[in-house]
Amino acid sequence: MKFNTINRIAKAAALSLAVGFGTTACTYDYTADYLYAVSNSTGQVSAYTVDYQSGVLTQINGSPFPTNLTNPVTVVAAPNGKTIYVIGGSQNANVEVMSVGTDGKLYGLATPSLYGNATYPTAAAIDSTGTHLYVTYTYQGGFSPVSPGPGGITIYPINADGTLGTPANTNVGNNPVAIATSVPTCTATPALPASVTGLTSPNCIIVGSAGTANNGYTNTFLYVADAVIPVNSPVATAGIILGFVENPKDGSLVAIPGPTNGGFSAGNSPSSLIVDLTGKYVYMTDKQQNEVFGFQIANATSGALYPLVSSPYATGQYPVSITIEPRDQYVYVANYNSATVSSYTLNLANGSLGASAGSNFSTTTAPTCVTVESELGIYLYTSDYLNASISGGQLSPNTGQVSAVANSFFPSVSQPICLVTVPNGAHALQSVQP
Repeated sequence: MKFNTINRIAKAAALSLAVGFGTTACTYDYTADYLYAVSNSTGQVSAYTVDYQSGVLTQINGSPFPTNLTNPVTVVAAPNGKTIYVIGGSQNANVEVMSVGTDGKLYGLATPSLYGNATYPTAAAIDSTGTHLYVTYTYQGGFSPVSPGPGGITIYPINADGTLGTPANTNVGNNPVAIATSVPTCTATPALPASVTGLTSPNCIIVGSAGTANNGYTNTFLYVADAVIPVNSPVATAGIILGFVENPKDGSLVAIPGPTNGGFSAGNSPSSLIVDLTGKYVYMTDKQQNEVFGFQIANATSGALYPLVSSPYATGQYPVSITIEPRDQYVYVANYNSATVSSYTLNLANGSLGASAGSNFSTTTAPTCVTVESELGIYLYTSDYLNASISGGQLSPNTGQVSAVANSFFPSVSQPICLVTVPNGAHALQSVQP
């Protein structure tokens, strides 16, 4: 994806015309995106506009907005930008569904529970079609920290209005900590049989093939990082990535066989996970080893993972979050103990990561989450947990280097645990809170 320079030029041209014709009655909207940061302590959500010229954040009137949650762990946005989903933590195992108004304000729609009395949600992801929300959790119903047991994934269908339907479930390992979905890929052979998907004929065109008729089947993969914590041990001693194929019919998951306890060996203590925008590579941060582990999705039909030859890659201290900017050229990792963001170049030919120029961007204390806004793809932000603030930076399109935006750092709710952006202009009609 290219930077949205055309959009920026068009905005500037519109402003020039307005001045030239003496138009003063209408005001110009400089907002590129809306940014939302959620508090781990109060459940409130700080809301900001992102200035397209500078990346400066300005709090929206009415911010912070309340939720029905007490200790959220993360927040994700629907691909259409009309809804965000705040995921509760510990025993507050709910999802707060919030509609994004035309002015960026948030309106609570519902607060459904996880499947089957599950508790301690840890992470969330939405498939690229925006039809299913996946939430990992630590304990199935009947289990708890004093009586540990298996975890799982709650699977919600997403309705047209952004609300969530009746959840389903897939069981996973004992400590799923991160989740990521791939973009759909089109292959001649479907990953799942027609008896499972209901697809009896091709539904996509294979890239590079001649003609306009469908000649392939879409395959979407989902990956979960599971931290293996032995009994009576305070820390994880092994990491495993569990792979799944998404059933396009209902969002259910079919496990991908792996050589290590049903998955793919990955470090010691996984903390975050992401799939690149081509659907070819998977990257996982390890907070104990201070490294990023890279894998290739070696077969677009099976979804099996193979370690990259050049992996792993060094990070700062205690990496906890990873993101890839919209052009799929640079990768960024938030390092909690170092108070930095490490930046890397991404070689799409082989998936290897290389340190970019000026590879460490300084944040305030304890960054927990990193994102690059989606409209322009040039502004990066972190939620800084111990400083109640948001750090902002602008990345170079030529090197990936990040430099601070003006007035950074920006005050936020207390203990911001994660943040997400949605583009301006793609929002649901503003509703009125009951």
